Amino acid sequence: MSLVVMKFGGSSVGTPERMQRVAKRIIEKQQEGNAVVVVVSAMGDTTDDLIDQSKTLNPNPPAREMDMLMTVGEQISIALLSMTVHGLGGKAVSFTGWQAGMRTDAVHGKAKIIDIDGSRVFKALKEGNVAIVAGFQGTSEEGDITTLGRGGSDTTAVALAAALKADVCEIYTDVDGVYSTDPRVVKNARKLEEISYDEMLELAHLGAAVLHPRAVEYAKHNNVRLVVRSSFTYNEGTSVKEEAVMEQGVVVRGIAFDKNVARISILGVEDVPGVLANVFGALAAESIDVDIIVQSGVADGKADFSFTVSGDDRERAIAVIENNRAEVPFRETNSESGLVKVSIVGAGMVSNPGVAATMFKAISSIGVSIKMVSTSEIKVSCVINSEPLADVVRALHTAYGLDTTEQVFVGGPSERR
Repeated sequence: MSLVVMKFGGSSVGTPERMQRVAKRIIEKQQEGNAVVVVVSAMGDTTDDLIDQSKTLNPNPPAREMDMLMTVGEQISIALLSMTVHGLGGKAVSFTGWQAGMRTDAVHGKAKIIDIDGSRVFKALKEGNVAIVAGFQGTSEEGDITTLGRGGSDTTAVALAAALKADVCEIYTDVDGVYSTDPRVVKNARKLEEISYDEMLELAHLGAAVLHPRAVEYAKHNNVRLVVRSSFTYNEGTSVKEEAVMEQGVVVRGIAFDKNVARISILGVEDVPGVLANVFGALAAESIDVDIIVQSGVADGKADFSFTVSGDDRERAIAVIENNRAEVPFRETNSESGLVKVSIVGAGMVSNPGVAATMFKAISSIGVSIKMVSTSEIKVSCVINSEPLADVVRALHTAYGLDTTEQVFVGGPSERR
């Protein structure tokens, strides 16, 4: 008997009709002779609604209490989905993250999984049940409820697949698989039959919403067979694996973008050893992720440098820098929001010169200025203003020969977690 982990996002269970469709699909999978574990997110906009309610009462709520609130959505989903399976003649048992043995560190809102005790889940499977587990959540060693951050249900699913030694982890979303870019932006985006862990990891880190980066990391580290497919069709999905077959002549595999970027500049900093370590160490201590870093030339012993953070972290990052002024004196700071980062990714880039030049030419050809650039062996990222994003993505998609005439199926609103 094969063990299959199936993960369904918020839009897949967003209405009673969709919940019924998911329940039927789960039962079908079990009737094929599989032991089935299901990971599910909160229904539709439940999480956003909870966040909005909290903000009306306290604009800056404690992180611990937000975790207590945010996990409610998934608990509603697992209970309703379990009831639906029973109503269709199946057997199912629902588990919260902590009941499923999900142990995490104590970083509220961005917790990382430390260990999984799958004994209760295994017991439910042996009794012929479908095990339905709440994604996105766990419990710390101190016994507090924690959440894994946006995309955490993907991470829950892959981590469970690794812990339970599942034969496959299927991530069900609202498109037929992994595409060369977001098909809502580029209608003639192409679906990839397979993609490497490394390429998928870069795309996920760079803004592709189809998979969460930590989920891909877990899959790569534990060699979890990962398939991304649609919850609205039975079409074959995209296989994420160690090495993917490269299409002849296709150097760039995908284009990703992050629409929530802010740039912070620190001007007039003493050019002495340890400055950068001090600044970015202080940001790391507050769990603020820093992305692109650029230092300009030194004049009169002073240097300027800029870096990007998530737009959600901009104000916190500036506060950390100001509070650290005694350790790192500077003339002033400034920041810019409303930016986006657009990136090209492809394992073939390392052996093909001129890939970055093609990107810069495509962007400049539509009159867009590039504010910051970052590169690695398999990706190039550019920070630009947000307004021309769609035009830039389309121009890049065409420039790298990724357009296709195939029809793209988009099943519903984008998945939340």
